Amino acid sequence: MTLDAEDPSAFKAWLEQNGPIESIQAVVCDLNGIMRGKRVPVEQAAKVLGGGIRMPLSIVGVDVWGEDIINSEQVFASGDRDGICGVTGRGALPVNWTSRPSALVPLWLLLEDGKPFLADPRQALAAIVREYEELGLRPVVATEMEFYLIDPEPDSAVPPISPYTGKRLDSDAILSIDELDDFGEFFSDVYKECARQNVPADAAIAENGIGQFEINLLHTDDPLKAADDAIFFKRIVKGVARKHGLAATFMAKPYGTRSGNGMHIHFSLLDADGNNVFNDGTDEGSAVLKNAVAGLLRGMPETTLLFAPHFNSYRRLRPDTHAPTAVCWGYENRTSAIRIPGGNPAARRIEHRVAGADANPYLVIAAILGAALVGIRNKWKPSAPVTGRAYAAEKLPKIPADWGQAVDAFEAGPIAAEIFDPVLRSMLIACKRQEIAGFAEQVTDYEFSAYLEIV
Repeated sequence: MTLDAEDPSAFKAWLEQNGPIESIQAVVCDLNGIMRGKRVPVEQAAKVLGGGIRMPLSIVGVDVWGEDIINSEQVFASGDRDGICGVTGRGALPVNWTSRPSALVPLWLLLEDGKPFLADPRQALAAIVREYEELGLRPVVATEMEFYLIDPEPDSAVPPISPYTGKRLDSDAILSIDELDDFGEFFSDVYKECARQNVPADAAIAENGIGQFEINLLHTDDPLKAADDAIFFKRIVKGVARKHGLAATFMAKPYGTRSGNGMHIHFSLLDADGNNVFNDGTDEGSAVLKNAVAGLLRGMPETTLLFAPHFNSYRRLRPDTHAPTAVCWGYENRTSAIRIPGGNPAARRIEHRVAGADANPYLVIAAILGAALVGIRNKWKPSAPVTGRAYAAEKLPKIPADWGQAVDAFEAGPIAAEIFDPVLRSMLIACKRQEIAGFAEQVTDYEFSAYLEIV
């Protein structure tokens, strides 16, 4: 059970049910989807839950290595001022896979006057949700999360050893029940911890890569909870994997020649009466659905940086790899970036297939809902849906295949500017350009061995 109340007395009651707890992890989520914060003695719970924790506003904009951004306006130009860490309403979450029991309290950043700091990725998503609420609409969101289990010892990705057979996995096993059984204890503990943290884990399947799995998270009409669930799920999987002598990775492409890890987002929209506005009783879906698709397509080049935020992300976006490469949509077509699943028209929805599992769920969902909202407001109409293999359609516009191009498109994009606060955009752009420079300075082992004595 999780704690939904914010008062100390409720936390005391929660401790009695979930203890013993020795410490509290008071955390915010940065732009890279990494939790950052403080370890606080459990005796200071009232301070954490009462907004008494402060952290620098710049903390959400550090690079993937945790380094400050050089010449950042949020650091030295402003004196690196603090923000107030308010509770998100999710409460405290028990963490039981570490050596000492603790609780995680998710927080988000507020300015000194109590207003949201819109460069906080959770606050950015909340701002989009408020815009839907003003129109009397409620997004329903679900996520599909892919990951690899790997051997924790090597420095590069190596398939794990089956706890059941004692042999290292050596082949793809899509939808293999045997492979799920091999790691049954791991999955049992994942589901147990998801239940404790109120993360609605649904079906698990063996995916296309060696040691690759997918777990779907059930839909909710609270997009903030859907993003929370995805963030917490990743932490649960990694933590439980360590407990079982394994490692788990959500890297977009841990193996160069095997399937990448995606994070597919499904969403629909409900009106004030609970009706799905994407449903018009037909297989095609309503005009509102098509308006939303048009917004997603126009915004896709500008928002690719949110779906593919890292150097490794762009190894996944390649033809014939079950990841999209073209800006297109289609009905029941998994080669397109936007898929409209079939089935009962009452459940008509959009599946967005671009994001990798390495992306920040708050920013991914904000980008998707934001671009769809722009399309709905402007009543845009999409291009014709693709049929067949989208990879072969040469005339289709392409998703940016280069990290630097994606940063430039995000910086110049009018739709991205409409969705996200200027401070968030400037912080993310500076962060990514610093990371690009960091990777450019590195000479890989492969590069070294190829050129050292040859040229």
